Amino acid sequence: MPFEFVNLKPEGLILVKPKIFKDNRGNFSEFYKYSEFAANGIDTKFVQDNVSCSCKGVLRGIHYQKNPHSQAKLVRCIKGRIFDVAVDLRPESGTFRQYLRIELSEENGHSLYIPKGFGHGFVVLSEEAVVLYKTDAEYNREADSGIFWNDESLKIDWGIDFQPILSEKDLHLK
Repeated sequence: MPFEFVNLKPEGLILVKPKIFKDNRGNFSEFYKYSEFAANGIDTKFVQDNVSCSCKGVLRGIHYQKNPHSQAKLVRCIKGRIFDVAVDLRPESGTFRQYLRIELSEENGHSLYIPKGFGHGFVVLSEEAVVLYKTDAEYNREADSGIFWNDESLKIDWGIDFQPILSEKDLHLK
């Protein structure tokens, strides 16, 4: 099997570890294979791919799409290193308001599956990072929303000791 799937907390998050084939030319791994994912509980049909390039210290998020336009995501850092954060925003969930912080990097090749109902963000730890993510719903400007990265009620430990670089949009999130 080219992937190992690890269930995480909050409930619904899944770490995807690909098998990485290395030789004198470099390496190769699969990022996504519907049949493997479906056989392991991720029966998500992705419809949009996004790529984010950011410099060290940039923090993007916490973003989400409001219902009925919520999105499941599959996130992978293909260059550099990030701390990826997913926050459970599902009021009916037993892990409501809990979060996960996990390192994704080009070295480990891991991906994080984030189901609908989660907020998502990341902070760049390397000089530059390129993040690729798939979504199961197209972006909808009217449904776009977010939570301030340093929300006092969530108490997210971003694992950083510096003031992050934020977009104008992220500076004004509630």
